[in-house]
Amino acid sequence: MRVAFVKMHGLGNDFVVIDRRVGNVPPVDTALARSLADRRTGIGCDQLVVIEGSQAADFRMRIFNPDGGEVEACGNASRAVALLHGEPARIETAGGIIHARPADHGIAVDMGHPRFEWNEIPLAYAMDTYSMPVGWDGLENPIAVNVGNPHVVFFVPDTDSIELDRLGPQIENDPLFPERVNVNVATIVNRHSIRLRVWERGAGLTRACGTGACATAAAAIKRGLVERQVTVALPGGTLAIALGEDSAITMTGPAAEAFRGSFEWGAFA
Repeated sequence: MRVAFVKMHGLGNDFVVIDRRVGNVPPVDTALARSLADRRTGIGCDQLVVIEGSQAADFRMRIFNPDGGEVEACGNASRAVALLHGEPARIETAGGIIHARPADHGIAVDMGHPRFEWNEIPLAYAMDTYSMPVGWDGLENPIAVNVGNPHVVFFVPDTDSIELDRLGPQIENDPLFPERVNVNVATIVNRHSIRLRVWERGAGLTRACGTGACATAAAAIKRGLVERQVTVALPGGTLAIALGEDSAITMTGPAAEAFRGSFEWGAFA
């Protein structure tokens, strides 16, 4: 059977979106996600996004990394599916229900509240998550935060000088993180601006990571390094992050549709 897809991106973080509510699309599994994500033999993407019906929200969004692993949340993918939806929506994810709506500069997504307790990240054992007493080859004392998925954030003088392609996989797969972790290296430009690079769990170096921008902003605010509204500049572009008085995070940024197509299910499943 042929299945329709939409190719989308948020700041260059690209997705193949399949809507299982349309037609009789079979369930998606790890093997299909890996096959479709392959940039040489598949369609190619950073994440496969599957839209399904939901009893708890307007629809459910499932997110698969190129390694086939399913993850809890993706801020850029949230903006992409919200753009497809075209109006305010409540979106069910494995990390909880989020809210998205059209905004002046793209799509605004209410990402919920950052969580900092060690068992909410989760970590393998209890420790201070605001200045973790750990390090990897010069990257030291990160702050850990869960914004629907787990992140560690390192504040460094120059994010571009960090060998993130080498250190990222080491940190991601360290036994300290039983569910692995996303790795962020950030430089504070001023009280309203952050530069950021992200090693994304299960995907590697990425041009943009919405939850990484949210986690980094929340961590910087928690340490008193920036104000409660900041811009986060990633290699693919800039996101606006705001932390409300109730500590809920709002992320605002662009999303775009690249093209539409279809594929033969049996060739990839």
